[in-house]
Amino acid sequence: MTVIKAEAMGMCFGVQNAITKVNNITNPHEVTIYGELVHNSEVLKRIKDDGFHIIPELNRPYLPITEKILVTAHGLSHKERKWLVRRGKKLIDTTCPLVTKVHNEAQRLEGLGYTVVILGKKDHIEVKGIIGDLSQYIVVENVDEVYRYKINRLGVICQSTCSPEKALYILQRIKELNRESEIHFTNTICKPSWDRQMAVQNLLKTVEALVVIGGKNSNNTKQLVSLAHKKNIPCFHIQTVDDIDLEQYKDFLTIGLTAGTSTLDFTIDEVYEKLLSINENNRIKEKGMIHKEKERINMLN
Repeated sequence: MTVIKAEAMGMCFGVQNAITKVNNITNPHEVTIYGELVHNSEVLKRIKDDGFHIIPELNRPYLPITEKILVTAHGLSHKERKWLVRRGKKLIDTTCPLVTKVHNEAQRLEGLGYTVVILGKKDHIEVKGIIGDLSQYIVVENVDEVYRYKINRLGVICQSTCSPEKALYILQRIKELNRESEIHFTNTICKPSWDRQMAVQNLLKTVEALVVIGGKNSNNTKQLVSLAHKKNIPCFHIQTVDDIDLEQYKDFLTIGLTAGTSTLDFTIDEVYEKLLSINENNRIKEKGMIHKEKERINMLN
């Protein structure tokens, strides 16, 4: 069996920057992580073990007991930031610059008189942060949710981890149903997410199955899984090497490997080595079968 890695995969600079800032904090017990630093179970366990306080994303807005609050890579609305500061909190900002770009573009379009349409997940923490500063907005997850809005000016942007293919499909539908509206589209999909999705599309042309490493609630990881499903290629979404059942992979000759933007390098290495061990296991089994066959022949003679 051959394991082929995607040309672009794994941790992006935004996640790495957030983790680096956390690692440089000397007194973790004095800081509250305001949500999930990144959507990676291994990272979250590590920072919890280090002594950081953590506020679940579903509990926000929430006033932590610590003075210092760390804003995660997924960002936060200006409105909520001000709410925290007014209550005496000091913010440590690890927002990904490419997420900040989406925030800024949404506010720019609204300032120009557009109603902002966000292509993304309604319940995702990044989207919640973006719409938190808008007076009017529409969030569209799927093409079936597009309507004739009867709005003169529509400014369309994307969640940073949105699928490029899906975004263009939804945009086309918006244009079809709103021909009388002025529509301005800004592609705010982040380059790391874009690169990883393009790499998977190329990888799927050459493999029989795909292994995707990443958090179960990581949107960019789910997009990679979705690409395999669309091609009807078996896909295994795992978080760590412990999730691998080698029996599931033994019948494939070629397996593709990729990972979401919050996945640690050592996790990728562990999974890669584990998948390669299938070949060794198969060789051991073959030797055992050959040995048994020789013993059977000897007994017959």
